Amino acid sequence: MRVLVIGSGAREHALLLSLARDPGVTALICAPGNAGIAKIAEQHPVDVASGDAVTALAQKVEADLVVIGPEVPLVLGVADAVRAAGIACFGPSADAARIEGSKAFAKDVMAVAGVKTAHSEIVDNPAKLDEALDRFGPNWVVKDDGLAAGKGVVVTTDRLAARDHAAELLETGHPVLLESFLDGPEVSLFCLVDGETVIPLLPAQDHKRVGDGDSGPNTGGMGAYTPLPWLPDEMVTQIIDDVVKPVAAELVARGSSFSGLLYAGLAIGVDGPAVVEFNCRFGDPETQAVLALLETPLGGLLNAASTGTLDSVGPLQWRDGSAVTVVIAAENYPATPRTGDVITGADADGVLHAGTKKREDGAVVSAGGRVLSVVGVGKDLTEARDDAYAKIADVKLPGGHFRTDIGLGAVEGRISLP
Repeated sequence: MRVLVIGSGAREHALLLSLARDPGVTALICAPGNAGIAKIAEQHPVDVASGDAVTALAQKVEADLVVIGPEVPLVLGVADAVRAAGIACFGPSADAARIEGSKAFAKDVMAVAGVKTAHSEIVDNPAKLDEALDRFGPNWVVKDDGLAAGKGVVVTTDRLAARDHAAELLETGHPVLLESFLDGPEVSLFCLVDGETVIPLLPAQDHKRVGDGDSGPNTGGMGAYTPLPWLPDEMVTQIIDDVVKPVAAELVARGSSFSGLLYAGLAIGVDGPAVVEFNCRFGDPETQAVLALLETPLGGLLNAASTGTLDSVGPLQWRDGSAVTVVIAAENYPATPRTGDVITGADADGVLHAGTKKREDGAVVSAGGRVLSVVGVGKDLTEARDDAYAKIADVKLPGGHFRTDIGLGAVEGRISLP
């Protein structure tokens, strides 16, 4: 099977590394890729947001399966275009991808499906903002109703900060979603979905804020770990039965059947799991940790989901132990990052590339905000953390920064269900 992966981040690097371990995969192609991916896959330039361009490339490289990593091409219907050309594609239709592309759509789906989530309100008129803000708090959650690459969310106890963020979104023509605050530890649960068939992967926990101790602004994700020692197996079963399966069934009922990876972001409160958000694709940086432990051949799984045969897949096989991903970010991230800095030590096993490119002189330089993901594995979370941070010590990026506490709360027993 010849597989074309669309995207250029560490998520795509992780997907390709996992696909490379699948004996059924005979060729790996990536578009547009990055400096690290170039070592394991044939690379081609492409406009990832163009269905015509991606389809033409898939035909040119004779891909048997196209795997779309980022959310933007999915929301824009690239998967529809690929499938219309008769090529299997892992990723939902534009209609189903609204589960991420429109938070208002996702809220409506959850309401009909009876899935618990935060109380919310859409504000599209600046004149109504203050009145709406008064109905929320003392923790305000302010979101861009559309796609924001994980950075369009402000969670704050400062009403003025909440108002400023909402006003900025409204000034740029973006409707604002105000939500009630969901308490409790957060869980990221990836599920392979094919209509009403749902197969969960290992649960993970992401670290969104830029600084240690969950300080500073939200980012696209600064690290993750899996599995979660504080989350019992029966809670994963409850999430599947009470959240993911009802949403998948409701999408089928609407004629928007989901095919691909449905990512449920949840908070586990005193009343059980509640949805923070849904994403329509593999999440970054959780994917890097989760796939490091997957032993079932990935190519076969993605192909099954893409061809309507996921219900024939048996139980997934996982490596014992834990995995930790730590993101190394460029100076000034999550604001405008500094780019063009030379990176050294990024060729080691477990170092996945995201915002990198190769300069004409052969040097690998930074080319984005989240530059690298470093993955550690071990018999338990402590050992996996030690492995990840030992690898980081050998990587040099001028001005680069990373969190030193990824997974530490779980190691120290500071995370528990209410």
